[in-house]
Amino acid sequence: MAIYKRGYQRYDGPLAPHAARLGVLVRDAWRRATAPRLVTALLAASCLWPLLCAFFIYIANHAELWSGLDRNFASILSIDHQFMLTFMKVQAVFSVILAALAGPGLVSPDLANQALPLYFSRPISRLDYVLARLAALAGLLSLVTWAPGLLLFIMQASMAPPGWLAANWRLGAGLVAGFWLWILLVALAAVASSAWVRWRLIAGALVLGYFFVLSGIGAVVNGIFRVEWGDLINPIRAAYGVWCALLGAPMPQGLTLPMSLGALAMMGALLALIVERRLRPVEVVS
Repeated sequence: MAIYKRGYQRYDGPLAPHAARLGVLVRDAWRRATAPRLVTALLAASCLWPLLCAFFIYIANHAELWSGLDRNFASILSIDHQFMLTFMKVQAVFSVILAALAGPGLVSPDLANQALPLYFSRPISRLDYVLARLAALAGLLSLVTWAPGLLLFIMQASMAPPGWLAANWRLGAGLVAGFWLWILLVALAAVASSAWVRWRLIAGALVLGYFFVLSGIGAVVNGIFRVEWGDLINPIRAAYGVWCALLGAPMPQGLTLPMSLGALAMMGALLALIVERRLRPVEVVS
C-alpha cells in the first residue's frame, strides 16, 4: 500500500513508565537551568550568608568566647524566630535573582523555535511539561533556601543545650514549609514570565520586576492612601506574613495569616493561568 494512502494513527505500542518519561524532561530542564555560568557564580555567592550564619550559631553556643563582654551583646546572640526570618529574607533575594537567570531558558527557547508541537506529539502532556520545569527550578532554588536553612537548624540543635529542639522544633518546620511556599511562587513566576515573553533577557527582567517592582507599588499605595491593603499586591510582604505565622513571630502590622495566604493563592492562580494560556502546541489566530 502506498504511504500516502495510510491514514494517521495514534501510536498504541508499549510506553515507558510515566515517571521515566517525566524524568527525561526534568533532566533536560535541569541541564538548561544550570548551563549559564552566572547561575553557577550566583550559587557560589549564595553560600556566603549561610556560612556567616553558621559562624554566628557557633559563637552563640560557645559562651566562653564572649563571657567577658556586655550582657546586651549576649542577648543578641540568640537563635530564635528573628534569626530565622533574617536568614530567610536574605536567601529569598538570592532565589529571585537565581530564578531570573535560570528560569527564562526553560520555556522561551521552545516557544521561539516552535518546539512545543514536537513535545506534545509524544506521550507528554502539558502538565508533564510544566511540572518538569517547576521541578528543575524547585531543585535549583532548594540549594539556596530550605536546604542550607535546615542544615543551620540541625547545627543549632546539635550545639544547643538539651531541650532546645523540643522547645524550638517549630523554627525548623516553619522554615522548610515557608521556603517551599516561596519556591512554588518564584518558580511559577519564572515559568510564566518565560512563557509570556520569548526573549530571555526580558523574561528575566519580568521575574525581577514581579517581585521588586510590585513591592515598591504596594509601599506607594500604603503611603498615599494611608492603608494597609497595599501589602496584598506585594508578594514579598505576603510571603513574609506567612513566614511569621509559621515561625511563631509577631505578624506585620496590617496583615493576618488568612490575608497573606489569600494574596499568595491569587497570585499563584494568576501565574498558573498565564502558563495554561501560553503553553499550547497550536495557536488559533482569528
